[in-house]
Amino acid sequence: MKFLKAIVAAGLVAASTSAFAADITGAGATFPFPVYSKWADAYKKETGNGLNYQSIGSGAGIKQIQAKTVTFGATDAPLKAEQLEKDGLAQWPMVMGAIVPVVNLEGIKSGELVLSGEVLADIYLGKIKKWDDAAIAKLNSKLKLPSADITVVRRSDGSGTTFNFTDYLSKASADWKTKVGTGTAVEWPVGVGAKGNEGVAGNVGQTKNAIGYVEYAYAKQNKLTYAGMINKAGKSVQPTVASFQAAAANADWAKAPGYYVILTDQPGDASWPITAATFILMHKVPTDKAASAEALKFFKWSFEKGGKAAEELDYIPMPDSVVKLIEKTWSADIKS
Repeated sequence: MKFLKAIVAAGLVAASTSAFAADITGAGATFPFPVYSKWADAYKKETGNGLNYQSIGSGAGIKQIQAKTVTFGATDAPLKAEQLEKDGLAQWPMVMGAIVPVVNLEGIKSGELVLSGEVLADIYLGKIKKWDDAAIAKLNSKLKLPSADITVVRRSDGSGTTFNFTDYLSKASADWKTKVGTGTAVEWPVGVGAKGNEGVAGNVGQTKNAIGYVEYAYAKQNKLTYAGMINKAGKSVQPTVASFQAAAANADWAKAPGYYVILTDQPGDASWPITAATFILMHKVPTDKAASAEALKFFKWSFEKGGKAAEELDYIPMPDSVVKLIEKTWSADIKS
């Protein structure tokens, strides 16, 4: 983990790092960065081929693949079929994970604080300003909440994590849907901006009485206090692989053009409400066919051998049936 944290601090996987030769180039989502790093390290040891992946946010990753400056782009906000067609891109889900609210509250441990989607939306709308607000207190009658101002932390960059987070808030709160809506970047009513999951994790960790949202692996690695959630079924749930899998179980990947599936606010008593997939984008007719072929080898290896590493970081590997569909997509769509 020390190796990973050092890279996270730098904000990207540098081409000069010994574990990452510049054989395959990719850029985009910070959400899957921990698992892509772990896969790349193992792949390099096994094959001698490296990965240069820039963890710069989904919005920037989409721009880089559109500009053909990288072999693949990575995004947590999937592109719709018409956009894929326009840009000549193939898209598929690589792995699934979850977004969690994280807080910095003295005396409160992970999972003790519980929030609903409506309360979370009201915090990010600036309607709930203090931790001992009646709406939070009602959900947490056994906790001693401080009478302190809430410091709201949100993403400053174009972010797929933000896309999924705001998509969830739009489903949980009519007020949020009307006033802010869903997007990789939105007009935030309140909050301090931070770049990447890394930036939000760092900011919350250093700021008393702060709240933010990050991919679960970042919460664990940075030892941040996460909150439980009230899900669509009205049940209190904790962020666990089981609750992520329960949400992901409803996904019908086969019927979705370009695998466009959003996993937020899924039904089921056990479902974690802010579950998400992360996606890969590649040109159907790549400029560098050799690099494209090498990237597909890495992704195939990751599907076949990366499941255990993904689960160790609390991501959910794609089901075998979906992997078979994805490999057919490669054969049919990508000219390598």
